[in-house]
Amino acid sequence: MHTFKQHSVLPGFNLALGFTLLYLSLIVLIPLSAAFIRTASLTWAEFWDVVTTPRVLASYRLTFGASFAAALVNAVFGLLVAWVLVRYRFPGKKLVDALVDLPFALPTAVAGIALTALYAGNGWIGQFFEPLGIKIAFTPLGVFVALTFIGLPFVVRTVQPVLEDIEAELEEAAATLGANRLQTFSRIIFPTLFPALITGFALAFARAIGEYGSVIFIAGNMPMISEITPLLIITKLEQYDYTGATALAVVMLIISFVMLLIINLLQWWSRRRRASA
Repeated sequence: MHTFKQHSVLPGFNLALGFTLLYLSLIVLIPLSAAFIRTASLTWAEFWDVVTTPRVLASYRLTFGASFAAALVNAVFGLLVAWVLVRYRFPGKKLVDALVDLPFALPTAVAGIALTALYAGNGWIGQFFEPLGIKIAFTPLGVFVALTFIGLPFVVRTVQPVLEDIEAELEEAAATLGANRLQTFSRIIFPTLFPALITGFALAFARAIGEYGSVIFIAGNMPMISEITPLLIITKLEQYDYTGATALAVVMLIISFVMLLIINLLQWWSRRRRASA
């Protein structure tokens, strides 16, 4: 007879499992279920009309498109930052390592105001792009910048410990056997890092989808152009349209769940393939 109980230093499996299920129910399951229950008061035709208006569809495209693009950029440059922090020694390394966590600690409103000040047409950075006809603040590009800013630490902190566990001797052994740098990275290092990189990408993507505070300052919030879905949800709540707000929330939940499921399946496939290699 099989049992799920396993030996542990801390006793009380049944009590611990009960508290775990209770906590998850109160924090995750019940709030999410409430959104679905509230939305169930709409007929299918009413629900479809709410979630497929041109303004809402434009917000979906911006929210998910910018989130995906920002997570993809962070996957590339987050790997580079983690590599530099692990493989190299240089003055100010601890300061750079601490700066990576700044988006974690910085209030989102402060981040939004700071980014807007930097990338506005008269800002320190925006003033160099304005003469070139590139407007960053108050455009979809500004949304992308904000989501990239808040998502970077998720990739770096996910990849960094895995990279630290990869011994430099493996690279030396590969070089001894005649592998060049590209072959060493693509065949030895990257397959090991890939599951962690996918995890970091998924975390950055999920964080970006729900981001609100830092985006609304730099986005401009123009309907059909730079308006994100979380802002639409807040707008409906302010108008006391709770059913419409929960309808949009349900759509975002479903799309987010499907995309994260695909990412997790890809991660599982990568680990299984590496284990069987």
